[in-house]
Amino acid sequence: MFEKLKLVTKQYEELLSRLEQPETYGDPARYAQTERQARELQPLAETYAAWEKAGEELRQAEEMLSDPELKELAQEELSEAKQKRAALEQKLRLLLLPKDPNDGKNVILEIRGGVGGEEGMLFAADLFRMYSLYADKRGWKLEVANVSETELGGFKEISCVVEGEGAWSRLKFEAGTHRVQRVPVTESGGRIHTSAATVAVLPEVGEVDFKLDMNEVKIDTYRSSGAGGQHVNKTESAIRVTHLPTGMVVECQDERSQYKNKDRALQILRARLYEAEQEKQRSAVAAERKSQVGSGDRSERVRTYNFPQNRVTDHRLTGDNKNFNLSAVMAGDLDELLDALITADQAEKLKAQSSE
Repeated sequence: MFEKLKLVTKQYEELLSRLEQPETYGDPARYAQTERQARELQPLAETYAAWEKAGEELRQAEEMLSDPELKELAQEELSEAKQKRAALEQKLRLLLLPKDPNDGKNVILEIRGGVGGEEGMLFAADLFRMYSLYADKRGWKLEVANVSETELGGFKEISCVVEGEGAWSRLKFEAGTHRVQRVPVTESGGRIHTSAATVAVLPEVGEVDFKLDMNEVKIDTYRSSGAGGQHVNKTESAIRVTHLPTGMVVECQDERSQYKNKDRALQILRARLYEAEQEKQRSAVAAERKSQVGSGDRSERVRTYNFPQNRVTDHRLTGDNKNFNLSAVMAGDLDELLDALITADQAEKLKAQSSE
């Protein structure tokens, strides 16, 4: 590991030096590429430098132990240096874990009402509100692409695009079945029902990542419509895109512009097809590593929202770390929950790395 870190440090220093050379800063494209490469290596290089510095502090504290007058101070500094170096070494191991190639991408979020009829659709609307509030707290941009509403304000399904730094790296853990336990507004007897909604999280995919053959795509236009007369247009601006080989259909009607709806529908179709291809590969890996955190199985029950007990339980976590305050979560305060999932995922990857 440390030999690799020495090479990373050398490469980082070379990139910094290159940024100061006329042939680099005189060429905007080359400068931007070199700067990006340096920025990617910066966390590793700086953490490794801090680890080496902590090692020097450790050696100095050990030398001080031989001086009777400084022994007590030396023991204190030695303990601090050991803790600091161990923490930095753990950070280095995490930084060296293979990166998710989609971590820098925006997200296509799809929420559908599941079992439970109208209550499942109302819960889908609640989940959309939760994610909207979270996106706002993170400074992300969220745009609805298509929505199918019920008369009571629930969502049969809703598709939206989330744009912003860290969108995929955090929201990717939301994929799966979300179960809710509460007294539905449609329940007159006060009984608690169990319903569900499903969430799909897809990385936004460009033409470079996945080439969509337009000869395999059928595009239809129709007039937008929605519950209670919402989203109704007099022109046929809504778009329905059908991928003929798979029969996959994407509808987009939220934009007033037919061109924008078509562009967004193709964007979602490309992401779904890309995800289907990735899912085949993940299934093969999951067969060998069944204990992974967040295997990506879309039918997996990931979380239960218990309204009577004001508790959210994430079933991928263990011990006391799996329960969270429901009121806070539904208000969009998802960071504590997602941080726990990220930590669990990293721990699992470190475990797999050490066993290789």
